[in-house]
This record gives sequence, C-alpha cells and structure tokens, in this order.
Amino acid sequence: MNMLVPLPVALPLLGVGVSLVLGHHPRVQRWVSIVVLVGIVAVAAVLLVQADTSGPQTQWVGGWPETLGIVLVADRLAALMLLVSALVTLAVLGYSIGQGMTEDEEGAPLSIYHPTFLVLVAGVANAFLAGDLFNLFVSFEMLLFASYVLLTLGGTATRIRAGTIYVLVNLLSSTLFLISIAVVYAATGTLTLAHLAGRIADLPDHVAMMLQLLLLTTFAIKAAVFPLSFWLPDSYPTAPAPVTAVFAGLLTKVGVYAILRVQTLLFPDSPLTDLLLWASLLTMVIGILGAIAQSDVKRMLSFTLVSHIGYLVLGIALANRAGVSGTIFYIVHHITVQTALFLIVGLVERRTGTTSLLRMGGLARVAPFLAILFFVPAMNLAGIPPFSGFIGKVGLLQAAQQHGGGLAWVLVVGGVLTSLLTLYAVAKTWAVAFWRTPEEAHEALVTLGHQEDAVEGTRHRGHVHTASGVVSTGDIEDARRLGGDGDERSDRDFHQLIQAGEDIRHLPASMVVPAASLVALSVALTVVAGPLFAYSDRAAQDLLDPSSYVEVVLPDGPVGEQP
Repeated sequence: MNMLVPLPVALPLLGVGVSLVLGHHPRVQRWVSIVVLVGIVAVAAVLLVQADTSGPQTQWVGGWPETLGIVLVADRLAALMLLVSALVTLAVLGYSIGQGMTEDEEGAPLSIYHPTFLVLVAGVANAFLAGDLFNLFVSFEMLLFASYVLLTLGGTATRIRAGTIYVLVNLLSSTLFLISIAVVYAATGTLTLAHLAGRIADLPDHVAMMLQLLLLTTFAIKAAVFPLSFWLPDSYPTAPAPVTAVFAGLLTKVGVYAILRVQTLLFPDSPLTDLLLWASLLTMVIGILGAIAQSDVKRMLSFTLVSHIGYLVLGIALANRAGVSGTIFYIVHHITVQTALFLIVGLVERRTGTTSLLRMGGLARVAPFLAILFFVPAMNLAGIPPFSGFIGKVGLLQAAQQHGGGLAWVLVVGGVLTSLLTLYAVAKTWAVAFWRTPEEAHEALVTLGHQEDAVEGTRHRGHVHTASGVVSTGDIEDARRLGGDGDERSDRDFHQLIQAGEDIRHLPASMVVPAASLVALSVALTVVAGPLFAYSDRAAQDLLDPSSYVEVVLPDGPVGEQP
C-alpha cells in the first residue's frame, strides 16, 4: 500500500473545490492551480522512483474491502505517464495564464477555466492509475466533461460547432464503453484488471475476441486511430492555443495508454495482430497525406497528430519487448513535442493574427527566436537525427524488423515514408511562414485567385511581418497602389505607409517561457534517451509479464476476492 498513489487524482479535485470557492479572486485561483500541479509533479516523481525500485505501488480506495473496491495502481508505465503529463500540464497552465492576462477575448473567465482545467488533470491522472475498467470509464467521462467546456471557451459559433461534433463522437464511444463493460462483467463477473488477466484466458475464444473488439473500438475512437480519427482535425484547431495543446499532447495518448494496457494485460496472445498492424499503417499514411494537403498550420499539426498515433499502435501491435518499449518511449516524445508545437503556433497566431499559411511570411526576420522555437520541435517531430523522434522511430522500426513477416516490412516502409512526408510538411510550413517575405505571401494570394481575401479579409485580423514590424497584407496592397502599378511602385511611399500602419504586438514572456521550456524538455529527451529507453524497456517487460502487477493487486490470489 502507498498513500501517495491517490494524490495525483485527489490534489486536483481538492483544487477544483478551492478554486470554485475563490471564483472572485482570479489571482488566488492561479496560485492554487500552480501549487496543485507542482505537487503532482513531485508526487509523480516519487512514485516513478518507487515503482522502478520496489515494484508497482497500489492503494485500495472507497472504504470497500480489498479486491472489491476501487484500486489505483502506479507501475513503471503509469508513473512515467503521470510525470510527463504533470510537466506538460504545468507548462500549459503557465502559458494559458499568460494568455489570459493579455487577451481577455480568448476565452471564458478564469473562474471557469481553472476548475475545469484541474478536472481535466484529475481525469488524465485517474486514467493512468485506474486498476479496473469502470474507473477507467469514469476517467474518460471526466475528460469529456472538462474538454467540452475548454473546447468551447469563448462561445464562438465555430467552437460550438466543433465542440458539438467532439461531444457526439465521444458520447458514442462512451456508450460503446458502457456496453463493453456490461459484456465483460457478464462474461467474467469482475471489472478489476488483475482479475480479468486470469479470467479472460479461460473464456471461449470467440467470446474473448468479442470483448477485445469492443474494447479496442472504444479506445481507438479515443486515440483517433484510422478510420475512427475523422473527428479530430475538425475539433482541435478551433480551440484556444493552450487547450488545443493539452488536447493534442494528452487526450489521444490516454486512449493509446488504454489500448496498451488492455492488450498486454488482458489479451497477451491477441489474434488481432494483423488488424492492428493494418490500422497502424493506414493511420500513419492517410494522416500524413492529410497533413501535407493543409494550408492552415493548426490543421496540419492535427493531421500529423493522427499520423503519429500510427507509430504508437505499431509498437503495441508487434507485441514484442522492443515494440512495446519503443511505444512507451515514443509516447513520452510525442506528448512533449506535439504540445510544444501547438503552443508555439499559438504564439505565431498572436504575432500574425492568423494560422493560415496563405497569409504569413517573413517571421524569421522579425521574430528569429520564434522561428527557432518552431524549427527545433518540428525537426524533432519529423525524426531528424539526433532528436528523440529519430531515436523513437528507429526503435519502433527495428522492432518491426525483429518481428519479421511481409506485413511488418510493409510497416517499415510506411514508417519511413511517413517520416519523410512529415519532414516535407513541417519544412514547407517553416519555409512559407518564416522564410518567405510578406510580399511573396501577398503575391501568392493574388496568384491563387484570393486577391479579395488579400486586400479585405486580412485587413482587420490577418497580419504579416516585414523588417519594420507587423503589417496587414491589405496595407501592403495599398502601399503598392500608392507607388504605382507593377514593380514601378515608389519604395519611399511603400515604406512610409508600412511605418504608419504597423501593428507590433510583442509576445509576453509568460507565454514564451512555458513554450520554450517544453522545447527544452523535448531536447532534453535526446540527452537522456539512453536512460529513458532503458526505463521504457523495463516498463515493457512488466507489461509483457504482468505477474508482478497481478500479485501486488491480488496478493492472496483470486481466492482473496471474497470478503
């Protein structure tokens, strides 16, 4: 027993109550949220050390006799996920506080934001620690409630529409999850994962396969695995930057975590390996093809998010130690890098007023630090050596090679192709948004037949950068008219109008520092890749040989089920 195990769930829920009481004191609310998340980081770090040195840590809660109540389990995998998620949510919280201080129009009052954010944190932590299926269901419902509120902050029509699609899809998956839970209980008489590890093996093959398909379908929707990923690219880009970042970094990974936990603990000899391998391949390839077709940075990143879920499913489907270890390493990498990229895109949007590549240009000249902040995690995402993305992908592709078989080699080719296309997508984005000049951006709009959008649509909200500051493309057009037709315009009049119409909006340090911290963390993953991969390998061994997990939850064996 370890009394620290419930704290990652209890602390944010306690913070929710305190935050609601202090609804008229936003500054105190902020400090409550910060203290809670710092506390979770500390607790998660201690649990990680204890799980690695002393085995899984457990705590039965709810006042019920052991084996009948709710059990929380922090093994190596759960503790690692807790620590990474706590670090990421702490950075996102700092970023959102900075954004809220300067842009009141970006969301609802902090009195709503902070309690909801802490409910999200509690739901993520509970999902990682859940030792039974029903508690895992409760975790997903906490996430659904909190994410819908956060997704619709500001109440705009676009966000409400995207939030409605998101909720409908997740209500469908929640209904399917409830059906799955009912069927599992009817077939086995329990929902505790440690019990199920033994009882499902005794079921007829067709019954066990039905249970596996139900659970996999439920979690595949949550994780955005193809063909159940259609909802994500339309839902995430509409939310405020910090909300999109935490969604992209964590919510889909909770679904992947559930797949990993269920597959290794309940269905270790899965007959559905080929199905998962095909799902992995299609998720990778179709997701990245969607990404390279996008002209909006947020939508491009949303499609790459879907695509790289395929890498995670690949390691799970291989079901060997190298594959599971690679998946665990890649989850840590992807949570950090994807969250960092969405936060940086939020900075780009604040500086330019848009996320459309058609309206951007010249950012590298006026915001070189911002250009570097985007470039580093973008290359990491693409898997350029020596970054952690390269290390994780090599580990997964080597696992596929060890697995052998024609389909595994197809996955190797698909993984390499996906990595190359990811590089193309992020390099194109960087070249267009940061490298080309604002004048080239305007010419591209005109060439594409968007002259009206170039002159009118960006006058009030679409800004691009020149060497002298932020200028709308409409102002550039007006400057050209003053200077005459074609290339004969007056440079003096052009630059005078730019100086008169510039709208420089500096990026607050309270937003830049959290984003830069996550970029630094993503680079640090490369530095500590050796120890992290070794830890992931030990966690993978625990998952593939779950005897220690079962024994620590049920020390007296299955007969201990009766009070």
